[in-house]
Amino acid sequence: MARVPLPRILSSGGAHLARSRELARTAADGAADVLHPLITITRGLRRLVAAGRHRWAETPKDHRGSLLFLAASVVLVVILVPYGPLLAVIVLMAAAAWAGRAGACAEPAGPDESQTQRLRSLYEALVPHFSAAEDPEPLYAHGGAWDKAFPTYAFDGTGRVCHLLIRYPAYFTDGEPEARARIEQLLHAKAGRGREYRFTWDEEGNELTVAVLSPLATDIAAQRFVTAPGETVLGFTDAVHVQRTLPLSSGEEQRDVPPVVWRTGIRSTEPHLLAVGEPGSGATTLLRSIALQALQHGDVVVVEGGGSGEYACLTGRDGVLAVECGLSGALASLEWASQETERRLIATNRARQAGRPAPDDIRRPLWLLLDRPSVLTHLATSDGRPDPQSLLQVPLRHGHAVNVTVVITEQFDHLDTLTDAVRRHTRARVVLGPASPEQVAAVLGAAPPTTPTPDVPPGRGYARLGAAPTLRLQVPTTPDPYDENTPESHREAVLALLPPHTTPPDSLTKAAVAET
Repeated sequence: MARVPLPRILSSGGAHLARSRELARTAADGAADVLHPLITITRGLRRLVAAGRHRWAETPKDHRGSLLFLAASVVLVVILVPYGPLLAVIVLMAAAAWAGRAGACAEPAGPDESQTQRLRSLYEALVPHFSAAEDPEPLYAHGGAWDKAFPTYAFDGTGRVCHLLIRYPAYFTDGEPEARARIEQLLHAKAGRGREYRFTWDEEGNELTVAVLSPLATDIAAQRFVTAPGETVLGFTDAVHVQRTLPLSSGEEQRDVPPVVWRTGIRSTEPHLLAVGEPGSGATTLLRSIALQALQHGDVVVVEGGGSGEYACLTGRDGVLAVECGLSGALASLEWASQETERRLIATNRARQAGRPAPDDIRRPLWLLLDRPSVLTHLATSDGRPDPQSLLQVPLRHGHAVNVTVVITEQFDHLDTLTDAVRRHTRARVVLGPASPEQVAAVLGAAPPTTPTPDVPPGRGYARLGAAPTLRLQVPTTPDPYDENTPESHREAVLALLPPHTTPPDSLTKAAVAET
């Protein structure tokens, strides 16, 4: 029986398919060559938009209005200029073509061998803490894939981890401070000591972000800060929880730095402050900085328990009612402050009942600054006299209603000598100098948000205003201008902020001249 030949279309199908593939490949290459400029411009526009969004996200909220105004002004000028829109389109296309060219934005390369070893070491160290025998598909296991647990990472110039996003299983007890502390201590040791880390826990997403913080600036000297009445700059921090910046001058350089602003006055929820630190930590510098700012709009009474004469530069200045170092003078000044607070309360109550505003002398703020009152407490107990802190009950309880503010500095070793009234009513807290996490938590009521710094300069610490988040703090350099070791630039900066000396009344001047 003769074999029937196959149809022609089936016998020559392979050749047709090969020819079709060749035609399709040629057409694709031709289309890619034709559309290559369009693809490049589109890629460049996408990169420009991404860069614009990143720039907008990094811009502080108080600067975004001026940025929008500048952009609107540029658009208006382009519209009014002859051939402006056409030139703008040409410039935009050229910029997009340049940004979208091959190699303009290199793709991030993976970690090298040493970096991979660091990440694997971190992963293996976390296995005992983030694994469970009952987990059928463990994210952490010895010899497992570390890239699934660390989706985002970055390294600094020395090859150490500077940013790391860690995913952990949902059954990890991230709500317990002890469990968090173990992980943070482990990462601090394995990622590299000698740096300050911030750990951000996302309980909902089961993610932990580890970031290395840059040191706070220590070259900011005392100066006039752009603040409103009732605002006091305690120091400066990083722009993590602070959306505001202040223009500052550091030598010939002008820059914007996020501040830690403490608001006082009638409507303040944290009207009084307690600062704690060891000798040399910068507590006296903080009190001196607050005094210089308070003298702009109010009166100041300084009580120094140490008796070292750190506030002699304030003696006899306008607005400085007293600078006391002895027990008798401190008791007299604090007793007057208590009576003055009561007088202001009575006058305010009478004015409100009569439907009149408060008198001007009551509106003027009064600041009570006490440095180490525990020394005076010890002297009063030995001499059988009343404790100076007992005279602070009225200013602490009712001072915020009549613009009376109390600021106290003390050392860690003498915190037990502070009275209950001082502990209860000083809701604004500051810790300066080297301190353990337990000491910081005991004063601020919350654990520090970062690991201890390897080198603690004077004025470096943490601040917490009421129930607000704990912030890193660097107090502006405000040394004693009468100290021989003070640099000349810092001495001139402090002397420029001091008010002039009080001019005695004419009657006293004539009497003094007659006696001489």
